[in-house]
Amino acid sequence: MTYEEIFSRSKELILANDASGIGEHLAVEVDITGEGAGAFYIELKDGKLFVEPYEYYDRDCKLIVSGEDFIKICDGSLDAVKAFTNGSLKIEGDIDKALKISEIFNAVKEKNSEKPAPAKKSKK
Repeated sequence: MTYEEIFSRSKELILANDASGIGEHLAVEVDITGEGAGAFYIELKDGKLFVEPYEYYDRDCKLIVSGEDFIKICDGSLDAVKAFTNGSLKIEGDIDKALKISEIFNAVKEKNSEKPAPAKKSKK
């Protein structure tokens, strides 16, 4: 994947979340390693999420992760805490702020698991 593909997919997944219940300010830089390397930031401000393709120097924390793993974290198929524990996600800065952003991703996982399974077609 290219940086542009990783950024675009990540932004789409992140902005699909409802952060209106989170009143605090949060600024997280995401540093993509390996294929598609680059940086972008996620900012939570006044209950709204923003994702922009720039470094954020006055950030609360930095997430360092491969593009593939970050997309999995964003879509809820990889738990951020497990990714941190197994070393595929590194965090610099305020761990509590990183956990707060992971709550947003976990909300996606919970929302996706609540969807009913598609009905199976009967064989004739």
